[in-house]
Amino acid sequence: MMSGNEQMLDLRQIDNLNNPHRVSVCLMIATALLWSLGGVLIKSVEWNPMAISGARSGIAAIVLLVAVRRPKFTWSFPQVGGAIAYVGTVSLFAIANKLTTAANAILLQYTSPIWIALLGAAFLGERAAWADWLAITTVMVGMALFFADDLTQASFLGTIIAIASGFCFGCLTLFLRKQKDGSPLETVILGNILTALISVPFMLGSSPGSRGWLLLAVTGIFQLGLPYLLYTTAIKHITALDAILLATIEPILNPVWVLLAIGEKPGAWALVGGAVVLLSVTVRSAVTAIGSDSASARSTVAVIDNDSISVRSAMAPIGSDSVSVRNTVEAIGNNNEQDRPDCPDS
Repeated sequence: MMSGNEQMLDLRQIDNLNNPHRVSVCLMIATALLWSLGGVLIKSVEWNPMAISGARSGIAAIVLLVAVRRPKFTWSFPQVGGAIAYVGTVSLFAIANKLTTAANAILLQYTSPIWIALLGAAFLGERAAWADWLAITTVMVGMALFFADDLTQASFLGTIIAIASGFCFGCLTLFLRKQKDGSPLETVILGNILTALISVPFMLGSSPGSRGWLLLAVTGIFQLGLPYLLYTTAIKHITALDAILLATIEPILNPVWVLLAIGEKPGAWALVGGAVVLLSVTVRSAVTAIGSDSASARSTVAVIDNDSISVRSAMAPIGSDSVSVRNTVEAIGNNNEQDRPDCPDS
């Protein structure tokens, strides 16, 4: 079995693949599947939500440090800003899950594509096209349908906190994407460490019990540590909007796990909304992949054409030299004919 460090090195080999975008899309889907366990795990632990957030982040930080071993903290603006955004994302999401339904919390967190579309052009230079806005609108409509029956039940405070979590999630995606040429994983490690530190006061004086600690270990390893290892690898090869739209698989599955474990039932409109979201994400990803492959093909043809031109240019002097040699030989032959003395007939 590979160690964590060997796994990290294998993930970094994605940079050398012919199509890192396609592999990164698969990693992003796996990330969303693991993230979707958050609602049911948080609701299953009887503890203060900030204590839950701090405990699972502490465990996740250990997992990531074992994987990286030698993190490089540059303390740059994107790294520190991303760490602060991470603290807001995971802490506010845990609180929102305790104040309102898992469906409401995850829906409102996924308002983040709006913030990315609004801030992405200025922050990353990744301007949203009309197709992106269409996909965002469709995703939002689909998620609204998915949770239509639950929205009226949300507490005002839980709604505000969930929206704030969505804003932080959007900022986190932008900061991680800003570090696409570096190592965004250190931002997540730093964010987990900060979350654990600020949550220590909420852990004192109480305990979640042995079952609670087991669930916290599961969420720290498989719902935060491993998926963020995959996410920070994938984010280097896909746009911020790609990342957030693919991650909308999470809010579809999140309430499903809660339904199976706790009994929160989505309505009939939820099934329609889920189909709309999945269709929208799938179609947009397919169009992006086709466009990426076409662009790569055009680039390859252009390179081949340029190489052919270069070869012809290199061969031209050789051809010219051959003509010169023939002309020279003919000239020498003519001179010899003129200078040669007459010979008797045989």
